[in-house]
Amino acid sequence: MKIAIQGELGSFSHQAALRTIPNATVVPCVLSADAFDRLHKGKVDAIMIPIENTLAGSVVEHYDLLREHAVFIEGETVIRIEHHVIGISGSHIEQVQRIYSHPVALAQCRSFFAQHLGIEPIAFYDTAGAVKQIVGLRDRHSAAIAGIQAADIYGGRVLVEGVEDDAANFTRFLLVCAGVAPSHPEGVHKLSLCCQVPHRPGGLAALLAEIAAAKGNVTKVQSRPVHGRPWHYHFFFDALMPDAGATERLLERLTGLAAPCKVLGRFPAAPEFA
Repeated sequence: MKIAIQGELGSFSHQAALRTIPNATVVPCVLSADAFDRLHKGKVDAIMIPIENTLAGSVVEHYDLLREHAVFIEGETVIRIEHHVIGISGSHIEQVQRIYSHPVALAQCRSFFAQHLGIEPIAFYDTAGAVKQIVGLRDRHSAAIAGIQAADIYGGRVLVEGVEDDAANFTRFLLVCAGVAPSHPEGVHKLSLCCQVPHRPGGLAALLAEIAAAKGNVTKVQSRPVHGRPWHYHFFFDALMPDAGATERLLERLTGLAAPCKVLGRFPAAPEFA
């Protein structure tokens, strides 16, 4: 099975892909849009994307891509994120002037940069890609923030361990496939929806009330702007549903609310912490 990821081999998305499908062939992509394009063209069987982090919050770009493409969420996994400052062999943290990493990773390490004001954080397209770059350049004054697997793959040296702001640093990843889900879980499962809620008083409250009436427990709400319609929003919901029947009844009720909804997925929920 081929799984595309945004970023290089050794990234946390790579780790999440292999945890989900241990024998998968992981295909690195520079941009998330490239990964979705490969899926659309049938060049890969699935993609693995991060959707939210317990410190930095939602990866909003991926909500937009899920809405825009004919895809569904096959499953989810949660990865414990441990960030390390990684330099080249023989370098030391006292020499480092610049640290490259993905913007989300940099946002998870603000305390480290507050304690090292002489080091400039520089946004890069990927955590593992940053390690790959600094090792290739052999620059003692540059380092990267990434996971230990990136250091192992590219031959980097860990200069400082565990620089994330909080040890309770977890990222939830989604395994995404093309088309429509072929089957649905019968027992407790997670339902993921994207709805364009009517712009009127009580519109959002009515939708949430329907989820509650179906015994659904809302675990995530995310809004994204409707392009071309200022102050109108798409709302994304994740809800734990008790069974398939409850989900079917909820979807029928939502149709009556005149709230166009796209079912993004019906899948087993991952443990909150792993």
